[in-house]
Amino acid sequence: MVASRALYGLFCPLGRASCLSAMTTFLSGIQPSGLQHLGNYFGAIRQHILGTEEPGDHFYFIADYHALTTSRDPEVLRERVRETAVTYLALGLDPAKASLFRQSDVPEVTEIAWLLSTVTGMGLLERAHSFKDKMTRGLKANVGLFTYPILMAADILAYESNVVPVGKDQVQHVEMAQDMAGYFNGAYGDVFVRPEYKLAAEAVFAKVPGLDGDKMSKSYGNTIPIFQTGKQLKKLFGKIKTDSRDPEEPKDPAEILPMRFLELFLPAAQLREWEERVRTGGEGAPGYGELKMAAYEAMEETFAPARAKREELLANPEALEEVLMAGAAKARERAARVRDRALQACGLK
Repeated sequence: MVASRALYGLFCPLGRASCLSAMTTFLSGIQPSGLQHLGNYFGAIRQHILGTEEPGDHFYFIADYHALTTSRDPEVLRERVRETAVTYLALGLDPAKASLFRQSDVPEVTEIAWLLSTVTGMGLLERAHSFKDKMTRGLKANVGLFTYPILMAADILAYESNVVPVGKDQVQHVEMAQDMAGYFNGAYGDVFVRPEYKLAAEAVFAKVPGLDGDKMSKSYGNTIPIFQTGKQLKKLFGKIKTDSRDPEEPKDPAEILPMRFLELFLPAAQLREWEERVRTGGEGAPGYGELKMAAYEAMEETFAPARAKREELLANPEALEEVLMAGAAKARERAARVRDRALQACGLK
């Protein structure tokens, strides 16, 4: 691969950065938010892991530098980073298919961020949604939050990423990285690969319900942690909101919150059987308690292998560190090449 990249630099008529973009590189960032819940899994984690089946290089970084805009407890941050890494690996992320690493283990990214900051205007940063939202709500915004898009652009551009899978609310981040790459390339020549966003396919369970029927979110206090089990998990399922109708009364399955949880775990044929019983009513209709128990048992079974893998990883922190450092080594090799190209272009090396 190294030799082929050198040949691209020598013979590509479009320039080195343009030709390298023909080699598909995927880039995704993961917020270190600690214990993940079902909404995180069905809304993002599962899509991230399935995405590694696409041909190309995959880089997944845990955004611990970004977390410093709000995090003030070092031990909590370290624990959240560890938990995030363990979660992805336990749920099936294969280190042979994707480089998983801490953002802070690739210092070249911050160097690239400085170079980008010298060609980026204040107006672009002032238009960033995250900054504008904070200001609108009257919250205090630090310099880190204001320059957040520059560091994010460096995260994308450092690895010659040309495909960045995002949700609709994150498109602006990639567009700003495109702008910054354009500013730098316009001033110094063909250095950075232009990234393109890829809208994630609309997940069937993009809005996973919480225990109260609203969107599952830590801020709402209505979550079910992915790795919860036993009595505590059963207790959580018991809290799922229901109404006072009799079990025998025919009901629309779409209106029954416990059915929404069964949808997450059951195969289509099995789910249809439950839906028919709810819709028909009568003696064979399941009560709310039966539906909750069925959803609880389905979740226990679904995540049993991942729970076992998680315990194995937590018991062997050295193995986890090896995975993260191996991912960082591969990421640094790519980022150092991009940084050196940028430094040479602007006269610093």
